[in-house]
Amino acid sequence: MNAINGLRRNDQPIYLDYQATTPMDPRVLDAMMPYFTTKFGNPHSRSHSYGWEAEEAVEKARAQIGKLIGADEKEVIFTSGATESNNLAIKGVAHFYKERKNHIVTLVTEHKCVLDTCRHLEQEGFEVTYLPVQQNGLVDLERLREAITDKTVVVSIMAVNNEIGVIQPLKEIGALCREKKTFFHTDAAQAVGKIPLDVEEMNIDLMSISGHKIYGPKGIGALYVRRKPRVRLVALIDGGGQERGFRSGTLPTPLCVGLGEACEIALKEMGAEASRLQTLRDRFLTSIQAKLPDIYVNGDLEQRIPGNLNISFAYVEGESLMMGIKSLSVSSGSACTSASLEPSYVLRALGVEEELAHTSLRIGFGRFTTEQEVDTAAEDIARHVSRLRQMSPLWEMVQEGVDLKSIQWAAH
Repeated sequence: MNAINGLRRNDQPIYLDYQATTPMDPRVLDAMMPYFTTKFGNPHSRSHSYGWEAEEAVEKARAQIGKLIGADEKEVIFTSGATESNNLAIKGVAHFYKERKNHIVTLVTEHKCVLDTCRHLEQEGFEVTYLPVQQNGLVDLERLREAITDKTVVVSIMAVNNEIGVIQPLKEIGALCREKKTFFHTDAAQAVGKIPLDVEEMNIDLMSISGHKIYGPKGIGALYVRRKPRVRLVALIDGGGQERGFRSGTLPTPLCVGLGEACEIALKEMGAEASRLQTLRDRFLTSIQAKLPDIYVNGDLEQRIPGNLNISFAYVEGESLMMGIKSLSVSSGSACTSASLEPSYVLRALGVEEELAHTSLRIGFGRFTTEQEVDTAAEDIARHVSRLRQMSPLWEMVQEGVDLKSIQWAAH
């Protein structure tokens, strides 16, 4: 841990938004640096040592990624990130098999890039089933079974949700898809390096990976594409035919090396890191619950990655709370949609009432979070929630025993 002390300047807020992005591990940066300067060759140059050296580094990284998810290195395709991986997986497989199959199954709580990809395919004539989730955020396997038809080409269900951190039952979903002879794609951006994943054991056919969610660089990701039984894709980007023709373009050697190193570190340290984060999360939650009544954790607490909490603070406006806690960096939803003041669509899908959905904070703990930061954060949030509640007429009415649901509010 010594290598990572001092990442935060004293004047910076405490960073608790690890589901949005992670700081790059200094060990990853060290591995990348030579490939920006002295080892600058094009990994696709076959006629001299500069190219061979770069290619060797890229192939080593490919193997490091494969090892983390139990895949063969030849099944790993480099992309620019999880958004591109999701697009390539879903559009690629849909377009290749469109003559025989035209149906896709996904969840209403998926990341925006999966939902938008599906919407685009709907405009092309594909049929998409958007399954609801249970109150704890998990898929109902029986409803999934009913939704899959002989026309279903792919089921796309994320491994870990980016807002509420819940872990979907991947092994069961994979077994069901294999039984129904349909491909299983999972957006594992929030899961890789956090929980053990094995594409063979879980029958995963396509898996999206992101570099900057696992202490690697931004701008790099990967897509696992199964070879046996073979998954065929139509490429999104045409050109020189790199990456087995799936994704043309010169590979950014330093970024590939960074993603590989991040995977290698995650493989070695995942177990110890998970138990440390579990301790920090429990410490934070216990502290907050002791200080504040009327707070609710969104999503299943057991089937969840250790570094995530999503909490609704009743009778407090989430945006006001975030404005108040200047000393902390947290979010009220996913970074991709935090520019919108609409309540989180993920929380609404869990059945969280709109008022409560507006009061939620996503709190993410990670590799560089300390006990002291967790204690300070709990203290700060509790203080600001209490202050805002003192100013809230709704809080006052509830304390007096008024049932807010029974009130008929007059429209202006």
